[in-house]
Amino acid sequence: MRIALLGGTGDIGEGLALRSTRDTDHEIVVGSRDPEKARDRAAVYEDELAGRGIDAKVNGFANPMAADRADVAVACVPAYHLADTVEAVADSLDDTILVSPAVGMQRDEGGMHYNPPGVGSVTALAADAAPEDVPVVGAFHGLAAGRLADLDSDLGWDVPVVGDDEAAKATVTALVDAIDGLRGLDAGPLAAAPEVESLTPLLINVAANNEGLADLGVRFD
Repeated sequence: MRIALLGGTGDIGEGLALRSTRDTDHEIVVGSRDPEKARDRAAVYEDELAGRGIDAKVNGFANPMAADRADVAVACVPAYHLADTVEAVADSLDDTILVSPAVGMQRDEGGMHYNPPGVGSVTALAADAAPEDVPVVGAFHGLAAGRLADLDSDLGWDVPVVGDDEAAKATVTALVDAIDGLRGLDAGPLAAAPEVESLTPLLINVAANNEGLADLGVRFD
């Protein structure tokens, strides 16, 4: 498949680009609002993989071109940039599954708190911004970005996947499963996204308040 990482120059995009390129045969394309930045980061990812003996090509384009002909587009952007990013690539999302890993959060003296938008979840926000015929799936929430990008780290994490289109959800679950150390789990329809997204601030708070628990993920046994 062709996997477009929209806004893939940031932390979550780096981890998904490196691990997906290393562990799968999918074509990985890095997108950005700035095509030069996308090309530069794609070259950095290639160099990192080459240093590990992996000869792979990672291309970088402006987000709309990255999304063009993509089977799956992952919006690797913060929640407050999500709608603008989706709208900017809307015309390029034919036959594409849109994936949102973003979470709305706010911090106060008590720590991080889940802060969903008015539509109920960030995944629902992505669905509202996307064209009607584009299936939207929520996945890759709560992954510690630093550990995800560290190819020397073993993960052992579960990735809850939500969405209303069963075929799209199965495709994304298979994409998750193909990454070493990740297991995709069906967490229900898009309406269940708030429960999945709210795990992220919980993980951050547990890591912040307990020594030796940095870079947490979840595993269901």
